[in-house]
Amino acid sequence: QVQLVESGGGLVQPGGSLRLSCAASGSISAVYQMAWHRQAPGKQRELVATISSGGTPDYVDAVKGRFTISRDNAKYTVYLQMDSLKPEDTAVYYCDAYIRRPLVGTTANYWGQGTQVTVSS
Repeated sequence: QVQLVESGGGLVQPGGSLRLSCAASGSISAVYQMAWHRQAPGKQRELVATISSGGTPDYVDAVKGRFTISRDNAKYTVYLQMDSLKPEDTAVYYCDAYIRRPLVGTTANYWGQGTQVTVSS
């Protein structure tokens, strides 16, 4: 069994910062690409940032220069540092990861339950 649990969401004023965390736990032998997505009310879920197992990040244009994705491989955790937040960043933020489980030997995609980020004055 594998679980991803996000934390760190909340209410912040425009221009403020938040740091999201997403920790994978359970029966894990390897964690490959990890990513953050978001879904605003009435909109489709969209990719925000990805990070490879080697630590190479990639971002969508809307967050470049404001968000930073990082990971701690020893803790199976991915982070999203969000600075200069705007009201349009308001959404539920989800993490996902490609994880290989021991014994099973296959790699599958797992998702967290989401954490709410609200940017408002």
